[in-house]
Amino acid sequence: MEVQVAPVRAWDDFFPGSDRFARPDFKDISKWNNRVVSNLLYYQTNYLMVAAAVVSIVGFLSPLNMLIGGTVVVLVFMGFVWVSHNKDILRKLKKQYPTTFVVVIMLSSYFLISYLGDVMVFMFGITLPLLLMFVHASLRLRNIKNKLENKMEGIGLKKTPMGIILDALEQQEDSINKLADYISKAKE
Repeated sequence: MEVQVAPVRAWDDFFPGSDRFARPDFKDISKWNNRVVSNLLYYQTNYLMVAAAVVSIVGFLSPLNMLIGGTVVVLVFMGFVWVSHNKDILRKLKKQYPTTFVVVIMLSSYFLISYLGDVMVFMFGITLPLLLMFVHASLRLRNIKNKLENKMEGIGLKKTPMGIILDALEQQEDSINKLADYISKAKE
C-alpha cells in the first residue's frame, strides 16, 4: 500500500478556542492513549509543520549539533524498535507502557548526545517539538471527522507516516485494533 501524506488541517481547527480543549482523564490511561493516538494521526501534518519550524530555528542556530542530535535520536529509536520486535518481553512492555518506552528512548538519546555534543540542541530541537505534540494531542478533544479518518487508517484503507511510526510503537486505538482483527479474520 502506498503511503499518503495527511492533509494540513485548518489552523482554526488545530488550535481553536478553549472549548475544544480539556484535561485528559488521568485515571483512564486507555482513553487518554486513544485520544493522543487519534490526534497524532489526524493532525500529523500540522504537527510536522510546527516541529519543522522549531527544528529549523534550532538547526539554523547550531546546524552540526542539530544534525548529530537528530541522527542519534533516529538511530536510538530504530534500535529500540528492532530490539523490541525481537524480544517478546520488551514487546509486551512497549505495548503496555508506551510512554515509558518513549521516555527510555529520549533518555538514551540524551545521554548519547551529552557525550557527543550540545545538550541544549537536544532539549530545544528534539524534545520541545515532541513535548508540544504530546501536550496538544493530550488536551485536544476529538471530533467525528477525526475519529472517521483514524478508522480508515486503522483498517488499512490508507497509510500515513504517523501511522507507520505508531505501528512501530504498537500504538493504535483499541477499537481500531479490534476492527482490523475482525476484518483480517473475515478475509481468511
